[in-house]
Amino acid sequence: MSAERPIAEPEIAPDQPAGDAHRDAQRDRPAGSRSADRRVVATMAFASGAVVANIYYLQPLAETLAQAFHASTGAVGLLITLIQLGYAIGLATLVPLGDLLERRRLLLVLLTGCAIGLTGMATAPGLAVIASAAVLVGLTSVAVQVIVPFAAHLAGEGRQGQVVGTVMSGLLIGILLSRTVSGLLAGVIGWRWVFGIAALVTLAVAVVLWRELPVHQPTVRMGYPALLRSVLRLIRTESALRYRMAYGGMSFAAFSVFWSTSGFLLARPPYHWSEIQIGLFALLGAAGAVAARFAGTLADRGHARWTTAGFATLSALSYLPLFLGRDSVIALIIGVLLLDLGVQGLQITNQSVIYPLRPDARSRLNTAYMTAYFLCGTLGSGLAAAMYAWFGWTGVCLLGAAFPLLALLIWLLEQAGIRRRARLAGI
Repeated sequence: MSAERPIAEPEIAPDQPAGDAHRDAQRDRPAGSRSADRRVVATMAFASGAVVANIYYLQPLAETLAQAFHASTGAVGLLITLIQLGYAIGLATLVPLGDLLERRRLLLVLLTGCAIGLTGMATAPGLAVIASAAVLVGLTSVAVQVIVPFAAHLAGEGRQGQVVGTVMSGLLIGILLSRTVSGLLAGVIGWRWVFGIAALVTLAVAVVLWRELPVHQPTVRMGYPALLRSVLRLIRTESALRYRMAYGGMSFAAFSVFWSTSGFLLARPPYHWSEIQIGLFALLGAAGAVAARFAGTLADRGHARWTTAGFATLSALSYLPLFLGRDSVIALIIGVLLLDLGVQGLQITNQSVIYPLRPDARSRLNTAYMTAYFLCGTLGSGLAAAMYAWFGWTGVCLLGAAFPLLALLIWLLEQAGIRRRARLAGI
């Protein structure tokens, strides 16, 4: 295998007008020669939200699918776990290709596969077929994790946190609206249409990205096995990446614990909410989108160290009102706001820290980080379904709070190591 040879990136140009003729000329230029202008960033934000939504359409439909296929809550909970597991596998095996292949073509292939999987979910005769299609949807929805480091690549120096925060705001709004749209569509025209319409939207996104994004030539030249090995090498050599993988994983596990079981809570006594009401409830997650830009700005200003502890603490504290929310909708609302602020704020902080570590390997850094992120999310979803079946809402809340508390413990250990190294260096 040949050694990795980063290609020198041209100097980033200032923002350009967005006229059609100029846009076409810009699109065919190398990505490094074009700045992250507003049009491109907006396109990436929209695409990120539309694509990531495919992973979450299932969540508010948990009780609906259980009734439609006469299945247990555990079986439907397994569907949610499978789609996240597929996503984690895609992160580990497909996202690194963003450093090896031309990114627009890679996105086109992934999004076409995703649309096929969504069509399978819409037409599935039983849970087994839905499960297989869900894995494909999860596997190919990692297109969004090709988009996010691409945005960091296009951003100018000192703007990476802000640009990534903007794109992630779109991603978070997609997560938020996915549950709302899913509940509304299921309540009005049936749950199958949720996935059918999602397939059409995903194909439309593929066309938009092909037209709007600049050509991005590969940044490295190596074989695929060597590319995957280089991800492990990054994990081994970059301690900051390892810590951020731990923080992100624990944070998303806490997030998944609540959202993968909230459909069961809200569909049963004392709430008895419909799919539409459960979907509308997810709009509270807008707080996470607000946190995204705020956290990105703080990270650009050098405050990532303390915002890490602050957002993890907020996530842990959110489970107290969420626990009280089993009988009180006000407490539940407060808990959701705190949880989404904490989780999404920490996510942007983490990404703002890892992308500058190796500019020539952003897709692989993102692979390492997001694989840990979604594996832990899958663990959280799976354990949450079991805890709900065995111990009810109390068990869910104890589990959810444990994950960010573990992140805080890891943060304290990291700070102790930093102080120890400073003393040894005589600082």
